[in-house]
Amino acid sequence: MSAVAQPVIAAELQTFLAFDFGLKRTGVATGNRLTQTATPQGSIVASGDARFAGIALKIREWQPEALVVGVPFHPDGAPHENTVRAQKFARQLRGRFGLPVFEVDERYSTTEALSQGATDADAASAVIILEQFLRTAT
Repeated sequence: MSAVAQPVIAAELQTFLAFDFGLKRTGVATGNRLTQTATPQGSIVASGDARFAGIALKIREWQPEALVVGVPFHPDGAPHENTVRAQKFARQLRGRFGLPVFEVDERYSTTEALSQGATDADAASAVIILEQFLRTAT
């Protein structure tokens, strides 16, 4: 699913928590529809159940109405191994937390974050992913 295909569902939701999924680090950002901006919330440096424990803490802290996951693709739009991993992560979030989960094409988000001088590229990428979602899903 892409953010563009989900605007009707997303239109009623106001607060979001976004993730830039990685095998060792997952960047986190919060944002809302009113300002259409996002704020980095650091990265969770863990995998497996430890990652989900960190996510559970963020969800309790921020109380989002929905979650957004960046899904990487090759430059030509073709999927690769990390595409499948990020989509699995999105399904796990849905199953564990019972919140709507939106997937966003995150091509070049890390490159953009680094070009902006981000010290935590993963959290900065999560900001870029969430702001892209907020622009396209309103």
